[in-house]
Amino acid sequence: MTELNTLTLAEARDKLRSGDVTSVELTESCLKQVESADALGAFVHKTPELALDQARAADARIQAGDAPAMCGLPLGIKDLFCTKGVPSQAASRILQGFRPEYESTVTQKLFDAGAVMLGKLNMDEFAMGSSNETSCYGNAVNPWRRAGDAAALTPGGSSGGSAAAVAADLCLAATGTDTGGSIRQPAAFTGIVGIKPTYGRCSRWGIVAFASSLDQAGPMTKTVRDAAIMLGAMAGHDPKDSTSADLPVPDFEAMLSGDIRGKVIGIPAEYRMDGMPAEIEKLWADGTAMLKDAGAEIRDISLPHTKYALPAYYVIAPAEASSNLARYDGVRYGHRASLGQGDGITEMYEKTRAEGFGHEVQRRVMVGTYVLSAGFYDAYYNRARRVRALIKRDFDQAFAAGVDAILTPATPSAAFGLGEMAEADPVQMYLNDVFTVTVNLAGLPGISVPTGTDASGLPLGLQLIGRPWEEADLLNTAYALEQAAGFVAKPQKWW
Repeated sequence: MTELNTLTLAEARDKLRSGDVTSVELTESCLKQVESADALGAFVHKTPELALDQARAADARIQAGDAPAMCGLPLGIKDLFCTKGVPSQAASRILQGFRPEYESTVTQKLFDAGAVMLGKLNMDEFAMGSSNETSCYGNAVNPWRRAGDAAALTPGGSSGGSAAAVAADLCLAATGTDTGGSIRQPAAFTGIVGIKPTYGRCSRWGIVAFASSLDQAGPMTKTVRDAAIMLGAMAGHDPKDSTSADLPVPDFEAMLSGDIRGKVIGIPAEYRMDGMPAEIEKLWADGTAMLKDAGAEIRDISLPHTKYALPAYYVIAPAEASSNLARYDGVRYGHRASLGQGDGITEMYEKTRAEGFGHEVQRRVMVGTYVLSAGFYDAYYNRARRVRALIKRDFDQAFAAGVDAILTPATPSAAFGLGEMAEADPVQMYLNDVFTVTVNLAGLPGISVPTGTDASGLPLGLQLIGRPWEEADLLNTAYALEQAAGFVAKPQKWW
């Protein structure tokens, strides 16, 4: 019999419904894997007792015939989501000891649907990073390795723990958040599926804020079908979040036909970057051919303001971060520095933040504070906002011209080694987001689908970008790409 932890959400759901397996058995199988996988650094707060309680309750619901699709399925929850009574630190020292008295809307929706929480997952501190190397818990490690090489690789960031846990079959799926690619880039690096929904599709309430106009929660799963199942449970209007859209949530899974005949797929000229590895170029060409073979029309398009996306993003995101992180002052919750004789409130703020925030968070807060300061507000922040509007207009015009989805690479390379970029120029790390930040700036849905491997056997992903609120159509196109690519590779177990 296959190990229960290796099942997809859809397979596990069907086995639970048919009575072949119980949620307790599924949960115990995953907990066993979690216990033996500390080398991956994926789970940072384990909740086995809570998981088994939830699993027993789910079994009772399934027997009573009152079970939504997610009922009884074991998940990992990114440490950015506040979970009642469970440490929720956003991987930062400044939130040490913080146990919320409330539940984030997304996790509440999942638990209401009967999902089981195995624990909290590693991430970059405050979701700031592309390699999961800024966490106060230490690095998360990619379960994949280069052929014949034992060097530890990044699982991507900021949702690195989520990606590693799903790829290594420690859980059936996980929650992630995406501010500039933090679901899609780690999904590509670990050979799994990750979807960032349209901004406003999932509530942000109870998720520790990084950049409020860009952050969006989404599922990280083993297959596109699983992404459709889980997104249906996570999405929906929330009166506690003023940016949450009051729109009905379709049955995403029911709309997966794989039929994309007549769909128009745009290929943006501006995503052909100088120095793009030949493997990424070939992957993109192969993916384009697969969609064409499936009956889609391929159309070359232009998104002329793409080249300004990274600089605009790295002005807007730090500006919003500097505003959001001002609340971490050592007064009400989390870490407070020890004060010396004669220290006042200013010294308390300074010492607490110096001890509590890591270097990357400090760097972004300082950049953000600078671009929002009186003399530079117009030169940087307002200009970046105008660029953002132009980037959104580029996409709007492409969709208005009949394009249904846009195909691009998800990342400029396969997973790189831990430590390879962290000590280098931070801008090198920021370049990892080159294909993903446009989607956040424009508020669009985007999905990463594993479609191949590089010469050393590491997974590579392609990104599909959809029209706003049309996640169902985007998932169906992704489903067609997934079927055509037939990616089934798994990492060799070394941990």
